[in-house]
This record gives sequence, structure tokens and C-alpha cells, in this order.
Amino acid sequence: MHCTNCGSELMGAATFCARCGKATAGSAAESPASVGGLQSNVAGGLCYLIGFITGIFFLVVEPYKRDRFVRFHALQAILLSVAWFAVYFVMGILSAMFPLQLWSVMWMLYSLLGLAFFLLWVFLMYKAYNNEQFKLPVIGDLAAKQA
Repeated sequence: MHCTNCGSELMGAATFCARCGKATAGSAAESPASVGGLQSNVAGGLCYLIGFITGIFFLVVEPYKRDRFVRFHALQAILLSVAWFAVYFVMGILSAMFPLQLWSVMWMLYSLLGLAFFLLWVFLMYKAYNNEQFKLPVIGDLAAKQA
């Protein structure tokens, strides 16, 4: 018997595919929610909640680590958190180089970047909750390859 989602061969009377984590055809278990967990869309949205912390959580906890959709969003949340930190780190270094008179400009840039990252964060949570796999330009491709 083969998985209807990824095509890999299933072992015996498996209820979930070992490769992609989807429920097998004819099984009573259709999602992690049927065994007391969250549905994939809710777990995918929660991956972004606290950035890399919830991303790592959903990468290591059963049964979510077997769900390709949740793994993608967990990895994208981790990579987005790293990018967010890197941008703010570089901005901090640059602001230390500027004279005191330009700090108000740097403060405005910090504020705009913070707002942009916040809106992106909310947007990605919304897309994940709606069962959409929205890929960010570079980060999304890396997450998709690893998921």
C-alpha cells in the first residue's frame, strides 16, 4: 500500500505515513487533532507565535514533526527570526557609527522595520491558519527544501 500524499510505501497497517505524516487512506486517524493534538493549520500558525522557540517546539514534538505543512512553517518561522535578529543587529552597528544628529533617522528606520516585521509575522500566521504555504523569497525556499 502507498501513501496518497507522497507516494512512499506504507508499512503494514500504518495510520500515518512515516515520510510525510499524513493519514493513510481508510484509517480512522485523519489528523493529529483526532488523537488529541492540534490541526495542521493551527499548529502551522502557532509556529510563528514566539518565533524560533515555537518553531523548534513544533519541529521536535510528535505528531507535528511528521507533518510536512507544520515542518515548513516551523522552519520558516525559525529562519525569519534569525533574519529579524540579523537585521536589527546590523542596524544597531550602523546606528553606533552615525553621529548623534542622525539618531532620530535611525529611530524612524527601527520603527518602520519593526512595523514591517510585525505585519509580515501576522500575515504569515494568517496564511498558515488558512492552510496556505506562503513562501518568503529566500527563507521560504530554504524551509521548503528542508521540510
